[in-house]
Amino acid sequence: MKYIYELHRTMLDKDLILIYEGEITQDITKSVLSMAERNMDSYGEQSKIKRKVFNVMVECLQNISKYAVPMEPTSDKKNSAVFMIGKEDDSYFITSGNPILSKNVKDIANRLERINDLDKDGLKNLYKDIIKNGKISAKGGAGLGFIDMARKSGEKLRFDFEPINDEFTFFSLKTTIPRKLK
Repeated sequence: MKYIYELHRTMLDKDLILIYEGEITQDITKSVLSMAERNMDSYGEQSKIKRKVFNVMVECLQNISKYAVPMEPTSDKKNSAVFMIGKEDDSYFITSGNPILSKNVKDIANRLERINDLDKDGLKNLYKDIIKNGKISAKGGAGLGFIDMARKSGEKLRFDFEPINDEFTFFSLKTTIPRKLK
């Protein structure tokens, strides 16, 4: 039972507002957003900052629900993942992680690196270009979610890939949203 106390201490030390681990569904997304809203309201957060945080949260949760893969073919959990939101003195951070197919790591890393290489105008132009000319996948995406997260946060996206085995890799993504308006 000591791990419960250790988890509690970690949450306090890291100022984690919410941690969720499990399958991400539409209903879970609504619940997570509602809990985060109550917490941010209790901090007296500005509505413009809340909107940015919510936008990034929605993009993260949608990415998980659309693209996470089950690590066991017989599993009912199609998109088991971890999702966290925390607060620092001058920012909020949203971190998510989920298994993906290892064969997709290079493509995702290239997209994220390209996004991180762009400034505000470059992100805006890339977004418009994909809307105008991009190919939307069967799952509805064209990488717009990552671009939108970078645009809303005004910060670089931090990411990592941790190999699980030959077939699967754990993809982690962290987005930071400044609490002061730029």
